Amino acid sequence: MTDAVSKTEKPRLQATRDQLPRTSGIVLHSPRLYDLTVWLAFLGKEHLFRQKVLNLGRIASGESVIDAGCGTGTLAIAAKKRVGAAGTVYGLDASMEMLARAEKKSRRSGVEVLFKRGVAEALPFPDAQFNAVLSTVMLHHLPQKARLQFATEIRRVLKPDGRVLIVDFEGFSDQKRSILSHFHRPHGHVRAQDIVALLAQAGLKTIESGPVGIRDLQFVLATVPCCS
Repeated sequence: MTDAVSKTEKPRLQATRDQLPRTSGIVLHSPRLYDLTVWLAFLGKEHLFRQKVLNLGRIASGESVIDAGCGTGTLAIAAKKRVGAAGTVYGLDASMEMLARAEKKSRRSGVEVLFKRGVAEALPFPDAQFNAVLSTVMLHHLPQKARLQFATEIRRVLKPDGRVLIVDFEGFSDQKRSILSHFHRPHGHVRAQDIVALLAQAGLKTIESGPVGIRDLQFVLATVPCCS
């Protein structure tokens, strides 16, 4: 399944793609298929997963947040509702198709999220801008080298007391795989201990980790070490 793009929009999308730094990761370009898959995976209760993620990430009113690999924007919109008018939320993705759908969702919800096109290996933001970085079901799309580049970029854009929450597939046996993990099966999974090691290599300290409690997802919450 692919999403139709108007003839007038195709040149603009292509021009934007040409200007974007290249990523070695997998980029999804079918937002309708993505949303349908997520809906099926969570049996129509995706909002519960999003709230769980925001709670695990300790997202609070007035904070500045980036959802890296935001897809069609559902989590970024929920994060903006959480941080309120005093807070700021950016949604970042490498796919113009995903961002176009995300912007439509944002307008319909009446919530102002700042969607931006970019890649995980080179976050297009200045140093020490965010209180929190969120990355959900995206890390496994990146090869090993790009994962470290992403983690290093996370460390760079976080404020001195900032934190990052990464959620991804732990990897179950075939008998226990969920619909969502089956959809991502060609791209693999990431063990929590590997995420902890990756973040440590980038200068971030894990303060909490474990199962999300939904499907075969697990999380790692890390922070910028005190006095670093």
